[in-house]
Amino acid sequence: LVSCVGWTTADELFSCSDDHQVMKWNPVSSETTRVLRLPDEVYPLDLHWFPRGIGGKKQSQAESFVLTSSDGKFHLISKLGRVEKSVEAHCGAVLAGRWNYEGTALVTAGEDGQVKIWSKSGMLRSTLAQQATPVYSVSWAPDSDKVLYTSGQQLIIKPLQPNAKVLQWKAHDGLILKTDWNSVNDLILSAGEDCRYKVWDSFGRVLYSSQPHEYPITAIAWALDGELFAVGSFNTLRLCDKTGWSYALEKPNTGSIFAISWSIDGTQLAGACGNGQVIFAHVVEQHWEWQNFQITLIKRRTMKVHNVTNDAVDLLEFRDRVIKASLSYGYLVVSTSLQCYVFSTRNWNTPLIFDLKEGTVSLILQAERHFLLVDGGGLYLYSYEGRLISSPKYPGMRTDILNALTVSLSNDTLAVKDKADEKVIYIFEALSGKPLGDGKPLTHKTEIVEIALDQKGLTSERKIAFIDKNRDLFITSVKRFGKEQKIVKIGTMVQSLAWNDSCNILCGIQDSRFTVWYYPNTVYVDKDLLPKTLYEKDASEFSKSPQIVSFVGNQVTIRRADGSLVHLHISPYPAILHGHVSSSRWQDSLRLCRFVKDQTLWACLAAMAVANKDMSTAEIAYAAIGEIDKVQYINAIKELPSRESRLAHMLLFSGSCQEAETLLLQAGLVYQAIQININLYNWERALELAVKHRTHVDTVLAYRQKFLEDFGKKETNQRFLQYAEGVSV
Repeated sequence: LVSCVGWTTADELFSCSDDHQVMKWNPVSSETTRVLRLPDEVYPLDLHWFPRGIGGKKQSQAESFVLTSSDGKFHLISKLGRVEKSVEAHCGAVLAGRWNYEGTALVTAGEDGQVKIWSKSGMLRSTLAQQATPVYSVSWAPDSDKVLYTSGQQLIIKPLQPNAKVLQWKAHDGLILKTDWNSVNDLILSAGEDCRYKVWDSFGRVLYSSQPHEYPITAIAWALDGELFAVGSFNTLRLCDKTGWSYALEKPNTGSIFAISWSIDGTQLAGACGNGQVIFAHVVEQHWEWQNFQITLIKRRTMKVHNVTNDAVDLLEFRDRVIKASLSYGYLVVSTSLQCYVFSTRNWNTPLIFDLKEGTVSLILQAERHFLLVDGGGLYLYSYEGRLISSPKYPGMRTDILNALTVSLSNDTLAVKDKADEKVIYIFEALSGKPLGDGKPLTHKTEIVEIALDQKGLTSERKIAFIDKNRDLFITSVKRFGKEQKIVKIGTMVQSLAWNDSCNILCGIQDSRFTVWYYPNTVYVDKDLLPKTLYEKDASEFSKSPQIVSFVGNQVTIRRADGSLVHLHISPYPAILHGHVSSSRWQDSLRLCRFVKDQTLWACLAAMAVANKDMSTAEIAYAAIGEIDKVQYINAIKELPSRESRLAHMLLFSGSCQEAETLLLQAGLVYQAIQININLYNWERALELAVKHRTHVDTVLAYRQKFLEDFGKKETNQRFLQYAEGVSV
C-alpha cells in the first residue's frame, strides 16, 4: 500500500510505500522514477516537505523532506534521495511528522502517546504531551504557536509556551484518524473511524458535521488557500467547500485513500491508495458569474463563456493551466502558472497578457479601475491595461494567509488586515502604494475578522466597514485628517457583509435578519436617523450561517450552508437616490421620494441633504418623516446672519461640537462659541474661553448662577468661585 504523498513543485510529487521505495512522479510528462530504496525494516508512515518560503527568501521548490517510519525514527531526506539524518524519536512507530510554517520546528507524534518538538536539524527541543493512547495526527496552528493533536476521540490544542490554557473536546464517536488546520481561514478538519468528517473553528465549535459514510474516513486535507478541502475513504474521494458541503464525489477503484496532498497552486491533488496506486485529481468546473455572463472552467486550460442574454458561447484557451480567476466590473482576470490574462467582457478575442514574477497567485481582487494580485511574494496592483501601478508593503507582511475577507480594494484605497496584530488594519493609497494619511494604521479595540471598503463616492469620504470577533459591525472613515477617528457601531451579530458595486449601500446578515444599510454615512450626520434608513427582512429561509457572495446592482446573491444559491432583489430606488444626490440634483431627489412615498427613502434623503449641507431639502425630508424638532432647528439655522454661524450650527446638528467651536473661534465669533458651550452645559470650557479671550466672563457666571438657582444647588467649582469674587454680575 502507498502510505504518504507530497508535492515539491506544482508538477512534481513524491510518494512512499510499504515496498520501501520512494518514487518521484511528474503528472505532466507521465514520468516516474525511483529516488531511493529504504532498508527492509523501515516502513514509511508520513511525509512532509520542508516549507518553501523561509525568511523572505522564496525557494522555487522544496529541497528536503521529513519521513516518519514504523521503526520509531524520523529521517531527513534530500530531494536527490540522500538520507541526511535519522533520529530515534519514539518507542513504536512515529505516526505523523509536520514542519511548522516557518520551517523552524518539526513536531512528531508516536504510538507511545508522545508529541515532541524538534529543531530544524533534528535536535529534541521539548516533549509537548504524553498520554496513554497513540497520537494519530498532528497539525500546527497558523501562527505556529500551538499544536493540534488527537487523543482517541478527543482533539487537543496545546500552546507551546508552558502554563498556557489547553483546549480539549470530544470530536468524534470513534478514533480520530486525521486532522488538518488551515493557515488562511483558521479552520480545523477532523476525520474519524465513526465514518464522519467535521469542520471546526479554532475555539472548538463545530461548523459542519457530515453524514456517516459507509467506511472510516482515512484522509482529509485543506487546499492551501482554504477555499476547498478533500476527503478520502475506501474507494471514495470527495471535494468539499470550506463550509462543509460537497462539490463532487468520485468512486475510484483505489482501496482506502490513506493520505491526500494538494499541489501548491491548489489546482490538483494526489492520494496515496491502499492498492498500491497513486491517484491524481484535478479541480475543474469552477463557475464565475457577473451580470449576464457565466464562465466555467471546463478543462484545465479552457474556459467557456456563456452570455445568457443572447446565448452566445465563447471558448477561451490558455497556454498553461488556470490557477485563479475573477470576474467583475466588466473584466475577467485569469492567472495561469506563468501569466496573467485580462479580458474585457465586450471583446473575448483579444486579451491583454503579461508575465507573472512569482507564479502561484493566491488571490485576485477587482475594483472598477484596477485589480490586485496577491502571491507568495507580495501585493501587486495592476491597471486593466496591464501596467503595474504599485506594490504596497507593511512590516511583517505575510501574504500567503490573506483572503477575500482580510483584504479589500476600492478605486483609490487598499485595506489589509494583518495577522501579526489582528486589531490593526493597514490602509494604503492605491496609486502610490504608500500608507494613507499620517501612515498610522487603523486600530480597533478587539480582533477584526472581516473588512470591506465602499466602492463609490469621493476619496475623502471613503468608508471602511468591518466585523470584529464579537460579530459587531463598525464603520469608520478611512481619511482621518489628524484627528481621532470615530469608529461607530452600526450592527450586532453580523455573519457576513458586502458593499454594492455601484453605490454606497451596505448589506449584511444580522442574527436572523437580512439587513440593508441604504445610507451608512447617516451615523456621521444624524445618529438617531440610522434605524429609519434600514431595510430588514427575515433571513430564516437562508438556514444557518449563510454567506453573501455578491451585491451587484439591486441583486444580492447568498450562499446557504448546503451550498445552494439564493438571489434576493432589493428596492432600486435608494440606488437612484444616491445617483441624484452625488450629482446634486436635489429637485429630482424630492420628486423621487414623493413618487415612492416611502419613509425609509425620505430618511435617507434627510441624512444625505444634511451631509451635503443642503438645508432646504433637509427641512422637507425631515418634515416628511415627522421629525418636527429638527425641522424647527433647521429653520432657526437658516435665519442666522453669518455663513460661519450657519455652518457651525449645522456641525452641531450632526453632533460635532468640537469642530463647530473651532470654526466659530476661527471666524472670530467668540461670543457664539461661548454661547454654544453654555447651551451644552460645558461650563468649564465656556469659562475657559471667556477668560482666555477676556470677554463675557460675567455672562458665563450669570448663566451659571441662574442654572444653580433653578436646581437649588450651591457653587462648588473652585474656578467659578474664584472668578465670582472678582466680577460683579
